[in-house]
Amino acid sequence: MKKIRVLLADDHTIVRQGLRSLLSAELDMEVVAEAEDGRQAVRLANEIKPDVVVMDIAMPQLNGLEATRQITKEKIPAKVLILSSYSDDEYIQQLTEAGATGYLIKKTAANDLINAIREVHKGNAFYSPSISKRLFDYYRQSTLEGKPVKRHNEQFTSRELEVLQLVAEGKVNKQIAADLCISPKTVEKHRQQVMNKLDIHEVAGLTRYAIAHGIIESLPKLSP
Repeated sequence: MKKIRVLLADDHTIVRQGLRSLLSAELDMEVVAEAEDGRQAVRLANEIKPDVVVMDIAMPQLNGLEATRQITKEKIPAKVLILSSYSDDEYIQQLTEAGATGYLIKKTAANDLINAIREVHKGNAFYSPSISKRLFDYYRQSTLEGKPVKRHNEQFTSRELEVLQLVAEGKVNKQIAADLCISPKTVEKHRQQVMNKLDIHEVAGLTRYAIAHGIIESLPKLSP
């Protein structure tokens, strides 16, 4: 039997361990790698080519939304299944737009996760029942009213969103440049473009925006 190869992406070690234990009990599944941030998830997805990536949203370095978008953009064949504690409509719509095939909330039953992995591996969409209904209602209402479906963060490039997240996490240009393997001058250029597009010209304002739009989870911890 050919097993479904799964990549787990979550910044909490205990969550990854629990998921690995759960999936290892299934005869048709195997966890082939783990990632603790979105950037690592994209790299491993590209290198290992798993069948399914089980992805959290709130992760450092690169959040699950942008990681999903990059996996889709790079045409990595893996299916992305979101497993998150967030169930806000905006998160759901953004992840769907980014290319996620399924979306489950973390309090879902273990059987739902197992079934979801099997379904998205087949190419089918799989959502928690409450999420599925809200998505259907949203798109149906937009169609009935003749309104274009609202798309989020279209004004930013992927690189600008990466820089925005790292700035909001409290990193300075030199650190961001090292993380992204680009020059500090290029970081400053992207940072300024983000500020101009948002008409926000201080880090505190960018941080508030990032939290409000699910780019980061909470305020960054201050270094001692």
